[in-house]
Amino acid sequence: MSKLPSGWEITTILDITEYLSRGKQPKYVNNSSLPVINQKAIRWSGIQNQYLKYVDPAQFDRWTPKQFIRSGDLLCNSTGTGTLGRVCLITQQDLKPPKVVDSHVTIIRPYQTAIDPRFLFSWLQSSQVQESIASLATGATNQIELSRAAIASMSIPIAPLNEQKRIADKLDRLLAQVDACKYRLDRIPLILDRFRQSVLLLAMSGELTAEWREISYESAEWQTVMLSEICSSIVDGTHQAPPQTESGIPFITIAAINDGRLHIEKATRFVSSLYFEQLQPSRKPVIGDILFSVTGSIAIPALVDVNEPFIFQRHIAILKPDLSRIVSKFLFYGLSSEHIKIQSQAVATGTARKTISISSLRAFEIELPCIDEQIEIIHRIESLFAYTDLIAERYKKAYIQVEQLTPTLLNMAFHGELVPQDPADEPVSVLLERIRIAKAAQPIEQRVPTIRRSTMTKLSQESVKEVIHQLPNDKFSFDELRQKIPSDYDLLQDILFTLLDETDPILQQVFDREAESMYFVRGSK
Repeated sequence: MSKLPSGWEITTILDITEYLSRGKQPKYVNNSSLPVINQKAIRWSGIQNQYLKYVDPAQFDRWTPKQFIRSGDLLCNSTGTGTLGRVCLITQQDLKPPKVVDSHVTIIRPYQTAIDPRFLFSWLQSSQVQESIASLATGATNQIELSRAAIASMSIPIAPLNEQKRIADKLDRLLAQVDACKYRLDRIPLILDRFRQSVLLLAMSGELTAEWREISYESAEWQTVMLSEICSSIVDGTHQAPPQTESGIPFITIAAINDGRLHIEKATRFVSSLYFEQLQPSRKPVIGDILFSVTGSIAIPALVDVNEPFIFQRHIAILKPDLSRIVSKFLFYGLSSEHIKIQSQAVATGTARKTISISSLRAFEIELPCIDEQIEIIHRIESLFAYTDLIAERYKKAYIQVEQLTPTLLNMAFHGELVPQDPADEPVSVLLERIRIAKAAQPIEQRVPTIRRSTMTKLSQESVKEVIHQLPNDKFSFDELRQKIPSDYDLLQDILFTLLDETDPILQQVFDREAESMYFVRGSK
């Protein structure tokens, strides 16, 4: 921040917390009376109980009272990628039953007599903090850590306590409105999709053009026909893996049509022109053909609308319409309808990977009007879809604007622009002095004195290295090492992170995906 509002101060997370520590890595059981909060369970909106794990009752006595979560605690994901730095705020309802955290989660417990936890939570959500997480993390890709020391050193602008509460109250109201707006916006794509399906249903049943038939005196009745009757060929793609080249004719997969449109640019492989020329004409796409997915994500049609050669995998079928009986776009819209999706599900085989056989696809039924009515139907569908496309574009712009509201509000909050300042509020300098007095009153074993810790870290790095060299196995957990070094938990963690950051470290940290836990691997030094 360039200039602090009157009465504010900049301090560190360490200076405003009474407890700041990672959890332990317990032995798990299927169920017990002591749940463990892990990184999967942490969401910005709170704890997701379905991801909780449970401590083996034999290990219950490993946790001291201060290591159980409390109302007002902030839990921070401290390992891995993607969710590193994600935080949740603990409320009273999260305490039933009592819970602890594992070694991938850091408890940040502010002095609530001086810091409103909601104020700190909002700061940790801000883009300024979240963007700085990567620079604070240590370790290799997919094995990164946000150490206790890194969290402790983070700077935070602190407002007077009463102003913190005003800021938190206003953010609660405004962000709730933002969330409600997002919820309503999130429904728009679903509403538009339902509208499109309703249009197709009316179109393919003849209701959309009932009035047109009366005006045009069109009396020809619709016919129920199979796809094989109105297509000159229906085949799937090449069954043999084609010889690849660095460039040439694009080879597409379902990923190139999974939104209902053809995207040749999504091709990641190519074949030679000679290979393409040797294909049967029925497998060479031309403008007006329809592609249709028959394996995996089934029943997705895409109209071939480009005059560019390409080939496709066998998970895609190609339908070449008989233009004397059916217009290409009418066939495309017919294949996009719910009626075809129902037939697809009815004949698909397999469980994890659904498949529609070509013989089944050829037998699919569609209602067919005369060519003139097909053209009228296409015109009406596209007129209505143009409105949905316009709404979809406005939705995208609105969503971007709403997404920007939260960072804008948080930025205003921490620049002192969200609520008015009150000169009568107690200055933050007094607040911080109150915290210093509270820390000084703690028993020695509960303090986190920076000078003593840094001295011990410097003096004990070599002794920790010596113990690591003497371990019987190259692979070990933090708790296994701690059994050999019964010292301060946080101090040992800080030493290990220091050793990991050395130019030529004696150990590496690795994430075990099956066990969902971190472990160390000793190097050759």
